[in-house]
Amino acid sequence: MSKGGKANLNVPNPSETDPKSASVNVFDIDRLRTIIELMEEKDLSEVDLQQGDEKIKLNRGSVAPVMATAPVPAQPAAATPSATAADQHAGTVTINSPMVGTFYTKATPESEPFVKVGQRVTEETIVCIVEAMKVFNEIPAECSGTIVEVLVSDQQPVDFGKPMFRVEPNA
Repeated sequence: MSKGGKANLNVPNPSETDPKSASVNVFDIDRLRTIIELMEEKDLSEVDLQQGDEKIKLNRGSVAPVMATAPVPAQPAAATPSATAADQHAGTVTINSPMVGTFYTKATPESEPFVKVGQRVTEETIVCIVEAMKVFNEIPAECSGTIVEVLVSDQQPVDFGKPMFRVEPNA
């Protein structure tokens, strides 16, 4: 068996194969502990057991190895791109898509966008349209503040919960 593999064990019902061993149960806690030890020894991540109509699946999660290191004097950490991005977005909220559909910034191709970066919005301000199943749904901001970023391009698909706008709330 390869490392991290899976094993399927179909254990015959003991009463069918040996009437004397009718009391043997593959699901006995001591037997399960033995199987778990074998899983660790053979580096198996999953074992499926079946005895008659009863089934059980044992999964063993992987644990990251802990490595001891010598203490390092504390130094200020250099700003990483992800840390900088997190700092940049601190204090902002997102307007997320309430459904799966197609994102539109304008009511018609000739129209002006509903909102632009730098524009103040209220809870009732329509910020976009999401088309779902040929129905054009106007999406309100549901928060007050200033649009600081549009996160989706016009006519792009959006999933439920996908951030569409980043807003700096009113102070």
